[in-house]
Amino acid sequence: MKRKSDFRMICVILLVLLLGGCGAGEEPQNEMGYTKAVIVEDVIIEDEAVALTDAPAAVPDTLTFAMKEVQPSGVLEKKTNVAVIDYSNTKDGYVMVKYTAETVKRLKAQVQGPAVTYTYNIQPGRWEVLPLTDGNGEYKVSLFENVKDNRYAGVISNTMQVEMTDAFAPFLRPNQYVNYNASSAVVAKAAELTKDSQKPLEKVEKIYDFVIGNLTYDTEKARTVQSGYLPVLDSVLEQKKGICFDYAALMTGMLRSQGVPCKLVVGYAGSAYHAWINVWSEETGWIDAVIFFDGQSWKRMDPTFASSAGESAEIMKYIGDGSNYTAKYFY
Repeated sequence: MKRKSDFRMICVILLVLLLGGCGAGEEPQNEMGYTKAVIVEDVIIEDEAVALTDAPAAVPDTLTFAMKEVQPSGVLEKKTNVAVIDYSNTKDGYVMVKYTAETVKRLKAQVQGPAVTYTYNIQPGRWEVLPLTDGNGEYKVSLFENVKDNRYAGVISNTMQVEMTDAFAPFLRPNQYVNYNASSAVVAKAAELTKDSQKPLEKVEKIYDFVIGNLTYDTEKARTVQSGYLPVLDSVLEQKKGICFDYAALMTGMLRSQGVPCKLVVGYAGSAYHAWINVWSEETGWIDAVIFFDGQSWKRMDPTFASSAGESAEIMKYIGDGSNYTAKYFY
């Protein structure tokens, strides 16, 4: 009876995800704030390239813990009368953009890396932190405003050569998708949970156990989430529920605030659009296909599935099978 019950649970979870587990509907990119294409001056620009590259291989011998924050220093910037791109902190793995004029038009920012292009929705009058997750090399950052339907016009762009301090730079700081600061409740909670832990994997275990033990999957939110949705980490922590994007962003923010390099990964679990995390430790390096140790082998950390299914044997087997997951984008 137990195996049948667990199997039914797996089917329910997968059905929820397939029908909108990430709030994606017919256009799965919508939960993450994408549209299928942006047309700029009659040229079609794909929102995201399919090809991905691995993070740079070079890593320091040790990682000194100190919470990394972000700010637009103004040392290097490009301005127009309506927008600004601050590229003072490319060595730390991010740029900041701001549309300074008042507008009711839809706005987008695009980060074209050496191999991958990412597109973001942005709001006027607010600094947005965009990570440089495609490694070292040439990047082009652009802002666009909507003209009509899915037609956009460029308002500013800047091309730069990026040489980061190390491979972890984009994965140790907040950004638009993983938004927190020193006063955030999630930072305080992460510090509380890991106060007796020194090693990265010990911190991973404490935070993972907390998330899967205290959050529940929000099926109503999955059905009704709107295009352009971004998690508010403190709200997710307070409400103790969310969709896969919330789970992954919450864990990523908590781990990064504790100095644990962490990638928020967006891709597919089977055919369902999904989000999960990868982490790094000195003992293991980047754990991309798997993430936590169950006493016998490393398993993928998928907090959404693990939480929703109560860590049943069948669902943990599904999580641990790397062939069930296809990574597309890293944040």
